[in-house]
Amino acid sequence: MPINERRSLWRRMRPYVTVFDGPLMLVIVLLLATSLVALYSASIGIPGKIEDQLRNIAMSFLVMWFVANISPQNMMRIALPAYVVTLSLLLAVALFGTIKLGARRWLNLGFVQIQPSEFAKIAVPLMLAWYFQQRHGHMRWHAYILGAVLLLVPVFLIARQPDLGTALLVVAAGACVIFLAGLAWRAILALVVMGAACLPVAWSMMHDYQRERIMTLIDPTSDPLGKGFHILQSTIAIGSGGVTGKGWTQGTQAHLEFIPERTTDFIFAVYSEEFGLVGNLVLMFLYLLLIGRGLMIASGAPNLFTRLLAGAITMIFFTYAFVNMGMVSGILPVVGVPLPFISYGGTALLTLGLASGILMSIQRHRKLVQT
Repeated sequence: MPINERRSLWRRMRPYVTVFDGPLMLVIVLLLATSLVALYSASIGIPGKIEDQLRNIAMSFLVMWFVANISPQNMMRIALPAYVVTLSLLLAVALFGTIKLGARRWLNLGFVQIQPSEFAKIAVPLMLAWYFQQRHGHMRWHAYILGAVLLLVPVFLIARQPDLGTALLVVAAGACVIFLAGLAWRAILALVVMGAACLPVAWSMMHDYQRERIMTLIDPTSDPLGKGFHILQSTIAIGSGGVTGKGWTQGTQAHLEFIPERTTDFIFAVYSEEFGLVGNLVLMFLYLLLIGRGLMIASGAPNLFTRLLAGAITMIFFTYAFVNMGMVSGILPVVGVPLPFISYGGTALLTLGLASGILMSIQRHRKLVQT
């Protein structure tokens, strides 16, 4: 192709390519490449996983590109409608939801089943960021109380499905927005003390299987072939990887099917066994870069709305990674949170693509947003 034609093609394509934030996109691509490597090994004997994940990645990039083209002003306009729709869907799940594996989390629309709690991961921090933006400059204590109510209503509906993993992610994102909005440290300390005092009540309100998960975390050897099986086998896999790992596709725990959910929630155990401590350090470094870039975008955001939203999105990334690695390593209860950009799954990857697109939109439009 002649040079002039190549330059002309680049000029036409440039507006569509430069919508992506370079540093953030590079980290995401590296994480997704790591995902395909780990998933290939974890899915040996399970046909179709790689093809499905490639389709999920393509859909995630499409969502990311679409959202990155939406200006923060338009995000502010859709914040309240998105929250109301999400809340309505959560109420519909509580009333008419489909029960699977003992949990009422899905809503059957006839042509498709959706999980509205996934929408709450973005809709709730979006709503809270909009809410505090409207009160910027005249914040009072009652504004934080109403903000907490806006957060706790969807969290309550999600937790009673029950879905503690998603509820935890929504709480982390929403609490980050409230904290960044200027909540005083004295109030935070008081909330921590109140939360600790309410633990006995929370324990009595838990489902039996949730209490069993916590007890299993404390002593997984009490039921090594039952409830403690997940934690014991994943920690064995992580420990057997050593410093450099057993090598790609050479992990015995995964290929002998000792690791449950090895392509989704427990893929970190497969990765750790095959790539060892060195591989884990590389993976954690990539997550540090991801979180660091999110914080840089948040610090450079031009107004309160974009700053709060970028901070909440970054907290979602951190919580995803911390909770998944913690539960697979046996230091947190098993709550069913995937490893971001690594675990197999379409819904979670689309949510992460949506979140990444929001960060890219904030970075791209930072000079166009009114302060």
